[in-house]
Amino acid sequence: MPRKNNPPGKRTAAAGTDAPQATDLRIIGGVLARRKLHYAGDPRTRPMKDRVREAVFNLVGPAVKGTHAIDLFAGTGALGLEAVSRGAARATFFEQHFPTADVIRGNIAALGIDDACQVVAANTFLAFRRERDMGAAPWLVFCSPPYDFYVDRLEEVLALLATLVGLAPAGSTFVVEADRRFDFAQLPDQLQWDVREYPPARIGIGRDPSG
Repeated sequence: MPRKNNPPGKRTAAAGTDAPQATDLRIIGGVLARRKLHYAGDPRTRPMKDRVREAVFNLVGPAVKGTHAIDLFAGTGALGLEAVSRGAARATFFEQHFPTADVIRGNIAALGIDDACQVVAANTFLAFRRERDMGAAPWLVFCSPPYDFYVDRLEEVLALLATLVGLAPAGSTFVVEADRRFDFAQLPDQLQWDVREYPPARIGIGRDPSG
């Protein structure tokens, strides 16, 4: 399911497609199920479809509980907020577009989970160089950038994922969303990847075999 130099928001609508309209966005499962999230239909931010988000969390399963959810290119923050609803101990959201980061903060406040969440309003590629103290709990990392990043900024995306996999505590899980232009064989081979098709999205779930 985020710039003067980069497309803001989690996912950017492809050129030539209709801009998304304002729509209801909700938490799907967990203690906050059916709670609404603010989403005004900004064409720069395209949340992961509900059916895909539900499939992702079904694949992650009970491993979400007790984790530190790290929502890269967070957009509306729906993935990290869903993780907290389903038992993640805390969540950190990285979002460069300041108005979108404010939307995440508003959703966090409306859900009453301020104590469990942190929003980092900064370039995700740069911010994680400073935000390395993420605690000892296993991570649940969501990497769902604009799909064009897998073409225009591929080396940066792969370097970021490689860094995170190297830093992640044992037992961490990674969720990577891309489209068919990305070769999932390029993902860090320290993890075991399960790749699923939800056209136009492709989802890779990477698990630490040592955990």
